[in-house]
Amino acid sequence: MTLKPFNYIGFVLFFLFTLPGFAQVIVDEKDNLIKEQDSVKETPLKVEAKDNKVRLKIDGVAAVVGKYLIIDSDIQKLQLDAKQQDIPESETTSCKMLERIMDSKLFAHHAIQDSLIVSEEMIMSRTEQQIAGLIEQVGTEERILEFYGKEDIDEVKNELYEQNLQRSLAEEMQGSIVDGVEVTPEETRNFFESIPEDEKPYFGDEVEVAQIVIEPQVGEEQIEAVKARLNEFRREVLEEGKAFATRAVLYSEDEGSKKTGGKYTLTRKDQFVKEFKDAAFSLNEGEISKPFKTEFGYHILLVEKIRGQQVDVRHILLYPEVTKEAVDEAKEKAEKIKEAIENGDVEFAEAAREFSNEKETRQNGGQLINSATGDKRFELAKMDTELYSRIYNLDEGEISRVIKDEDRSGKRSFKILTVTKKIEEHQADFTKDYPRIKELALKQKQLKEIERWKSIKVKDTYVKINAEYKECEFAKKWLENLQ
Repeated sequence: MTLKPFNYIGFVLFFLFTLPGFAQVIVDEKDNLIKEQDSVKETPLKVEAKDNKVRLKIDGVAAVVGKYLIIDSDIQKLQLDAKQQDIPESETTSCKMLERIMDSKLFAHHAIQDSLIVSEEMIMSRTEQQIAGLIEQVGTEERILEFYGKEDIDEVKNELYEQNLQRSLAEEMQGSIVDGVEVTPEETRNFFESIPEDEKPYFGDEVEVAQIVIEPQVGEEQIEAVKARLNEFRREVLEEGKAFATRAVLYSEDEGSKKTGGKYTLTRKDQFVKEFKDAAFSLNEGEISKPFKTEFGYHILLVEKIRGQQVDVRHILLYPEVTKEAVDEAKEKAEKIKEAIENGDVEFAEAAREFSNEKETRQNGGQLINSATGDKRFELAKMDTELYSRIYNLDEGEISRVIKDEDRSGKRSFKILTVTKKIEEHQADFTKDYPRIKELALKQKQLKEIERWKSIKVKDTYVKINAEYKECEFAKKWLENLQ
């Protein structure tokens, strides 16, 4: 799908997740240039010939937004990131990179001014995961230090922490700006009709998909064994003083948190399952829950610290053992359901409502929802590769073979999929593509609201732009707003 007026939308998402941090530097207020070569202590960025003298440009300040300094190497790092992600060169000029960074700094600065809350524990957890991922990717801490030009790994952590903090602040501010922005059917139609005919978006080949999920049943014996093990962990911590975090690292089956000792920071609004939040907010500091069940398995939870509306918890997750007999029974059940659908004894949607173990889709006849758009359609070119590989050769109404599935935790299930509808590539039609057009109209309105907010907030913010960048188109607008 292409739409010329809104190329910027996708890039907004790119720069929010790739912005560098900031550094403290000493600069020449006039032009950031040191005149004598032997007086340069910093690493030069480039050499220029002027007045028959060699002039070396140090890592100078490109701009200041609020308390944040943006240095030349920040721009260069973002350009390198963009190049590695195949962003067109026309979108990666120094001017455009500086604009993206200044936007983010403006959001972060006013998030602090407005006292927006971000979870420091979550930022630290994200930073630790990044370090672990970097070590896994490059092999050693030494190579990471070489890449970042740092003396020790704590310096790298501090830089990544600052980046993640600013990114989180910017995201919170943007979310706050567009919160409550909606589009009416009339606005959606006006938006669509305002697009010239030759620029109306094209949607690629799309499908609607439904599935039936059959999970092996866990016996009471296996459930009791898991509860007993969790109760033993609980006893060891409470009676013997052993570390909860250590047991989470060693035994928890939650891959997302075990490396950090099972730690999560959450508020009542966060997207955790109800049972988990109920346990987190019903205990006092230092208390450990008894084993409880969620859709993910069985947990015990320790409340480590309560900070106003936020609570820091650690948990241990275990899955009951699934026997071979239970797996075989689940597969046989799925095969019988498939056969009944093919014989016309039951409709796919009816079978999903009656037999599927996936509660998110069961009541809708197994219909999958595209999380990126919120509707039922999946564009083939953008579909998850695993899902695509399972449905790409199915005709409309055809059902797949029984597919054995296993998630990252090792939890097994059997799936039957069907393509309920196929939509060929076409130019946008207001009636048929209303949800997608409404989404585009909403994004445009959100961007306009963000631009309106920026034009107001620039006037309330200390902003300085180096002379080298003052001829950038965006800089002229910023400076106009300052007047």
